[in-house]
Amino acid sequence: MTAPLLRLTGVGKSYGAVSALTGVDLEVGAGEITCVLGDNGAGKSTLIKIIAGVHEHDEGVVELGGEAIRLTSPRQAIDRGVATVYQDLAIAPLMPVWANFFLGHELLKGRGPFRRMDIARMREITGAELAAMGIEGVDVERPIGGLSGGQRQCVAIARAVHFGAKVLILDEPTAALGVKQAGVVLRHILAARARGLGVVFITHNPHHAHSVGDRFLILQRGRSLGCFPKAEIALEDLTRRMAGGVELDELAHELANRGAPAARMAGA
Repeated sequence: MTAPLLRLTGVGKSYGAVSALTGVDLEVGAGEITCVLGDNGAGKSTLIKIIAGVHEHDEGVVELGGEAIRLTSPRQAIDRGVATVYQDLAIAPLMPVWANFFLGHELLKGRGPFRRMDIARMREITGAELAAMGIEGVDVERPIGGLSGGQRQCVAIARAVHFGAKVLILDEPTAALGVKQAGVVLRHILAARARGLGVVFITHNPHHAHSVGDRFLILQRGRSLGCFPKAEIALEDLTRRMAGGVELDELAHELANRGAPAARMAGA
């Protein structure tokens, strides 16, 4: 069997005496979407930073393509095919779409002192890559800051695909978007999966996750509540578990039991 593109086994991270993440297992294969869900403080950001090479993990094993690895920098993660698209996109708003698409990867032509940017080629490639991802109607000469939030997210996804990402980490890409724009982004997440990428979709929205995900990792206060294939968890159960429904049920049961004796005494 082919090894998954990314696998985490028992991964944890502490900052001094504070444990931010403990014993987390995660797996994503080529052409799969693994959704990571949790409320604020659940450990999602710490998990992203470990996979993206920002922070080294303290516990467990991180594997890329079946090889155990310790990611020590974002550059190392990028070189190994891990691309991260953060919620606050790193863009130059006044620069055109094509310039942002190739930012840090500019194409050059000519030799010696006559070497210069190949603007025509970069424009052409940007338009072709956006079209290949199903992103229509974007003028690549337009300043990227003038695009909608959903369009900017889609450009970032297309850019990661073009520059050879195998694993795509998406940090809350639909969090600040309306229903229509969120739908656009979700369609392009599916397009990335169709092109064979392994996608890790970080979100706090179970409806968005369940509409595109293949498996679901639920985090709560830095710990895993389980990783479930889509066939094994309905949207209602996913929502309930993410919202701490199991704990709420246990609390309600405990309070009901504590209140029962008092109710019986009052009745007597």
